[in-house]
Amino acid sequence: MTETTKTFDAVIIGAGPGGYVAAIRAAQLGLKVALVEEKHLGGVCLNWGCIPTKALLRTSELYHTISHADEFGIKVENLSFDFEKIIERSRAVSKQLAQGVQHLLKKNKVTVVNGRGRLSGKTADGLHRVEVSVEGKVDSTVASKNIVIATGARARSLPGLEPDGDVIWTAKEAMVPEKMPNSLLVIGSGAIGIEFASFYNALGCKVTVVEVQDRILPVEDAEISKFARKAFEKQGMTFLTSATVEKLDVSKNKVRATVKTAKGSSEHVFDKAIVAVGILGNTENLGLESTKAVVERNQIQVNKWCQTHEQGIYAIGDVAGAPWLAHKASHEGVMVAEKMAALETAHPVDKKAIPGCTYSNPQIASIGLTEDKARAEGYDIKVGRFPFIGNGKAIALGETDGMMKTIFDAKTGAFLGAHLVGTEVTEMIQGFVIALTLEATEAELMQTVFPHPTLSEMMHESTLDAYDRAIHM
Repeated sequence: MTETTKTFDAVIIGAGPGGYVAAIRAAQLGLKVALVEEKHLGGVCLNWGCIPTKALLRTSELYHTISHADEFGIKVENLSFDFEKIIERSRAVSKQLAQGVQHLLKKNKVTVVNGRGRLSGKTADGLHRVEVSVEGKVDSTVASKNIVIATGARARSLPGLEPDGDVIWTAKEAMVPEKMPNSLLVIGSGAIGIEFASFYNALGCKVTVVEVQDRILPVEDAEISKFARKAFEKQGMTFLTSATVEKLDVSKNKVRATVKTAKGSSEHVFDKAIVAVGILGNTENLGLESTKAVVERNQIQVNKWCQTHEQGIYAIGDVAGAPWLAHKASHEGVMVAEKMAALETAHPVDKKAIPGCTYSNPQIASIGLTEDKARAEGYDIKVGRFPFIGNGKAIALGETDGMMKTIFDAKTGAFLGAHLVGTEVTEMIQGFVIALTLEATEAELMQTVFPHPTLSEMMHESTLDAYDRAIHM
C-alpha cells in the first residue's frame, strides 16, 4: 500500500439516492466513509430524474387546473406559459437539493472524493483498492474492506432508435428542450414515458405513445392500466399498443417513425421523439472483472443483503436490478450501512413492500400483488374497489376521475396489494405501504378511523367493498 492510499471503513462508488444515503447512515454508525462521485451529488434521480421531472409535472398540473378555472367560478383570460421559465424552475429545484445533499454529507463528516472510481485489486493487507480518476488519469487511491457500488443506470437504446440528443431524446434531453414541440412520439409507456407524455400533452403538444405490450403501464394492475388509458385519451393522447417502432429517420429537424402493428407498418412524422424503453445498469469500467462479482444483463448479482459474490463488495440501487426506484436504492443503502456496521437490527429490504408511483395526471400508485399475480400465486382473493366519484372530497376538488382497488387473501384476510389511480394517490399509497409492512389484515384496515372529508376515506371504502360492506357505494 502506497503512502498516497487513504483507508476507510467503507468506500461507496456513486452518490445517487442509494450511495449518498448509504454514506450518511454508515457515518452515523461511526464508520469512516469515503464517497466517490464522478459527476453530480444526488445522481440521476436528483439531477436528471425524479426531482426535476416532478417540478415539470407540477407546472403542467397547475396549467391543467387553471385551464378549467371556470368550473370553479374563476375567470382566467389569455392563459399562456413561459416554457423557458418552466425549464429554469425545474433546474433550480434540482440545484437546491444537490446543495442540500452536499451539506448533509459535510455535516455527517463523509469524505467526498471527486472522480470516477474503479476497483484495482487488493492492498498488501487485503483491503479492496479503488483508483479514482479525473479526466482519465488516476488522481487518488482509497481502500477499504467494504465497497458499495451504487453507480446507477442509464437509458437503454435499441437498434435503429438511437437518441441523437437533438430530435431523438432520452429523458435527460426531454427535461431541458429549447422550445416546446408541436408533436411528440413517446416510445415506451412505463412510468418515465407516461410522465413525459402527460407533461407535454398538458401544455398542448400532440402526443402519441407506442407500447410493445398489449396495454400501457404494463407493470401495473391491468384494470388500473385500462382506467388510466381512458383518462389519458380523454385528455387527447394517442396510444398504439402491441406495436413496435421499427426505425426512426431524422431529416429537416423532424423524425419519421415507422410503426408496426397487427395491421401492418405505417409512417408517422413528429417534431421530437423520446426513447423510454428501460434502463441499463452502469456496470462497465468498474474493475469487477478482477473480482468474483457476477454481472448478468448489465446487473450486478447480489443476495438479500446486496452482497456480491466477492467478500466485502456490495451493490445497491439500479445497478443491482429491479425495481429501479430511488426509494428502493435508499433503503438498500441504509441496510448495507447497518450490515457493514454489524448492527443487530439490520434486515433485508422486502421488495414486495416497495411502492411504485407514476406522477402523471391522473397519478398512478401501487403496492404488493396485482389481481392477476395474486391469482397466479394461488391465492383465493377478495377484491374491493371504490371510485373517486363516490368521495365527497374528490367531488369538492373537482377531481372525480379515479379509483382505488384493494386485494385480500380470502382465507386469512391478509392484505396483499393496492392499486390506485387519481389525484394525489402517490401520497395516499403510503398508508397501504405501512399496512403491508405491518402485515395487516382487512380487520385492521376496517377498524382504522379515516378523517372526513378526505380522499383517504376511499382507502377504507375499497377495503369495505372487498367484503361487501361499502357504505357510500
